[in-house]
Amino acid sequence: MSRTPPLRAAVVGTGHRAQLFTRALAARPGHRVAALCDPSPTRMAFHNRLLGEAGEPAAAQWEPDRFAGLLTAEGIDEVVVTTVDAEHDRYIVPALRAGCRVVTEKPMTVDAERCARILETVKDTGNSLTVAFNYRFNPVHEKVRALLADGAIGEILSMHFEWLLDTRHGADYFRRWHREKRHSGGLMVHKASHHFDLVNWWLADEPQEVFGYGRLGFYGPEAGARHGLRRDYTRAHGAEPAADDPFALDLASDDTLRALYLDAERDDGYLRDRNVFDGPVTIEDDMALVVRHARGATMTYHLTAYSPWEGYRVMFNGSAGRLELEVEESRWQAPLTRITSASGALHGDTAADHAGGARLTLRPLWQSPVDVPLVTAHEAHGGGDPRMLDALFGPVDPGPGGAGEDAGAATHPTATERDGALALGVGIAANECFRTGRPVRVRDLIPGAW
Repeated sequence: MSRTPPLRAAVVGTGHRAQLFTRALAARPGHRVAALCDPSPTRMAFHNRLLGEAGEPAAAQWEPDRFAGLLTAEGIDEVVVTTVDAEHDRYIVPALRAGCRVVTEKPMTVDAERCARILETVKDTGNSLTVAFNYRFNPVHEKVRALLADGAIGEILSMHFEWLLDTRHGADYFRRWHREKRHSGGLMVHKASHHFDLVNWWLADEPQEVFGYGRLGFYGPEAGARHGLRRDYTRAHGAEPAADDPFALDLASDDTLRALYLDAERDDGYLRDRNVFDGPVTIEDDMALVVRHARGATMTYHLTAYSPWEGYRVMFNGSAGRLELEVEESRWQAPLTRITSASGALHGDTAADHAGGARLTLRPLWQSPVDVPLVTAHEAHGGGDPRMLDALFGPVDPGPGGAGEDAGAATHPTATERDGALALGVGIAANECFRTGRPVRVRDLIPGAW
C-alpha cells in the first residue's frame, strides 16, 4: 500500500514567530517544508537548521520577488505567511490564485484596501484562507464561550475588556518594525485583532460601530524625555547608554536573537533592538474604545502597553447575571538589563516570569457567586498554540491515544478570512477614530465582509 506524499509547504517570512510553524510542519509526517521565502539568507539558513534538527531535508531558499515562481517550481500545496503585517497580501493573493491552501499569521492585513483585495481573491478563487488566531484555542477562552452560549448570564448586554502589556512585552513592539503604523497598522491592528476576534467569537456577533481615542503617552522620544526615561542611543547593540537600560534588548546575549537578527543585519539592514524612546514611533501605546455590535451589546475596551503587570480582565453583563474573567500572565517584571527572548517570553510563546493565574467567576442574579473550575496553561499563549497547530495541520501523532489527539482542537472552528476581516475592521476603524475624532461604521470600511 503506497503512502500519500506529504503536502509541500512554503513558509514566507522566517523571523522569530515563524519558528513555531517550521517546527510544527517538520514534526508532522503529512507535511514537508519545501521552501522558505525571506529577504535574508541568514534567517532562512537558521530555519533550515531547525529542519535538520528535526530530521527533515533542507528547504529551498527563495527571494520575495520570486515568490510566484516558487509556487510552481517547488510544487507548493500550502503557504504559511509570517511576514511583516503590511506584506501579508503580497503573498496571500498569489498563493490563493495558484490554488494553495493559505494560513496567515494575524492580523490578516493592515488596512481596508488590502483587506478588500484578499476578500475579492477568496471569492474569485473559492480557495481557503485561515487566520492563525491562537487565542480561540486557549481552554480558558473556550470555557467562557461555552458558558455564554449556554445562556449562563442570559442575553449579553455589555462587556468591558482591559488588556495590559507589561514593560517587557509591551516595550518590544516599540523596538522593532511594529513601531511604524505603515508596517503593522499599530497595536489596534497587530495586537488587538487577537482580542477583537475573541469578542466576535464569544458573542457570536459582528462589530458595527467604533469610537475611541489613542495616544503615544509613554514610549517615543517626547514622552520618554518628559518622564525622564529617555537615554541617548539609536539601537542597543554597542551603545554604552544601553548597557544598564531596563528597556534595552541585548541581541548578542541570546543565541536565537543573534542568529535571526544581529547576524542577519548584513542582509537587509533591519535593526531589532531600537531604543523605545527614540524616533520614529508612529503607533499609540494607550488606547480606549467603545464598540457596538449588531445585536446591541456594547464593549468598552482599553489596551495599555506599559503596565507593571501583564494580563487581562473581561467582564460580561447579562440579563441573568455577570461573568468575570481575570488572567495574570505576569504579576510583575524586574528591571533586567539583559532581556532575552529565545524562549519566546517576550511574545507570550512561553510562560512569563512571575506568572500568576486565572480566575473565572459566574455571578447569577439573586444567587451567590460561583468560581468556575478552569484548565490553565501559562506557556504557548495559554495552551492555544499547540491546539491551534493540531487544528491547522493535524496532530503530531494521529493514532489512538497519540500525543496530539485533542478532541477540542480537532473540532474547533479555525478563523476564516471573514473572521480576519471583522477583527481587522475594529482595528482600522479605531485608527480612523484616532485620526478624525469621529465614530466609524465597520461596514463602511470593509463592505466585502457582509
